[in-house]
Amino acid sequence: MVDDWKRAGFGLYVHWPFCEAKCPYCDFNSHVVKNIDHDAWLNAYLLEMDRIHEQTQNRTLSSIFFGGGTPSLMTPKTIEAIIARAHRLWGFANNIEITLEANPSSVEAQKFRDFRVAGVNRVSLGVQSLIDDDLRALGRLHSAKEAFTAIDIAMNEFDRMSFDLIYGRQNQDLNQWEAELTQAISLGSTHLSLYHLTIEAGTAFGDRFDRGKLRGLPTEDLSATMFQTTQAITNKAGFVAYEVSNHAKNDEMSLHNHIYWDYGDYIGIGPGAHGRIGKTDGKFATETPLQPGSWLKTATSKSIGSWSWTKLSDYDQAVEMVMMGLRTSHGIDTDVVEDRSSGCLNHTAIAEMTDMGLLAHTETRLSATEEGRLLLNQIIEKCLNSNT
Repeated sequence: MVDDWKRAGFGLYVHWPFCEAKCPYCDFNSHVVKNIDHDAWLNAYLLEMDRIHEQTQNRTLSSIFFGGGTPSLMTPKTIEAIIARAHRLWGFANNIEITLEANPSSVEAQKFRDFRVAGVNRVSLGVQSLIDDDLRALGRLHSAKEAFTAIDIAMNEFDRMSFDLIYGRQNQDLNQWEAELTQAISLGSTHLSLYHLTIEAGTAFGDRFDRGKLRGLPTEDLSATMFQTTQAITNKAGFVAYEVSNHAKNDEMSLHNHIYWDYGDYIGIGPGAHGRIGKTDGKFATETPLQPGSWLKTATSKSIGSWSWTKLSDYDQAVEMVMMGLRTSHGIDTDVVEDRSSGCLNHTAIAEMTDMGLLAHTETRLSATEEGRLLLNQIIEKCLNSNT
């Protein structure tokens, strides 16, 4: 467990919890506030990094990911200081990936240039749609024109960039999605994150759905067809669907996300951030206070830091390996999973689903087929024996 980071990487996730507006579909830990003390937040991040280093010494960072929220609302000074402290504490792999999430409405050429100078080498844009009416329905603050401009700026400033799109939107038909995705591909990005709209409890969309007010959502059949069409169009354009929702050309997969999917180690810093850290006495899940004010107060006042630590059982670790790994095209190493928790895999069910064309099983690798990805939650459940 202590060597998971050597097998699958070691990452740092920094959560910036603030946005200019709360999107109605978003269930992330994001908040809208008028005033932010950027110096106080930087101080808190650095204090937490110093503390967690005591638990994670003698490791080398594979990636840093600034997520949120809208991290492009951070100052370049804050980004630069965090990157510099991370380098001093852990050191960097030669191919370290440092990603910043950004919304098109907060993109400025000079600010992006400053982020690049600060050390960011990859940007991920939350575009979500290339159609103005749909952007308004999704609660986005930017226009399609601003999205195109942001993509162009990002491609000029960074060697690597990605942008997100949401499909399965209200009143969206298959032809509209095909045209939008084809247009997105023509913009030249070598990485696309393509997500089906999910209605989450506790969101504005979730509340509307419960009241029967969220009309025009696709049927299950149309959703499945949209997913299959997404795979066909991206495959034809030379993208590899290396994860359920992520597509890349030229081996430009997200290194940071692979740490999650391949069950490496990662530190989570900031409000509501999660982590997984292997130590000599086991694998631990870490979690921090959800509310920004509570986290800031705890991070700056307690010598032990803001984290709660929970030791994971061997079975729980195996379950997480399967849940995360089967999302990827390369799947899981069944030997590694069963070394963690012997007997956790249901080989009879796996053989049956392989015969049905839902799983591919080669030597010790197990992965979901394209047909299987449509039923991934059910497949994962059947792959696992109960913890008895």
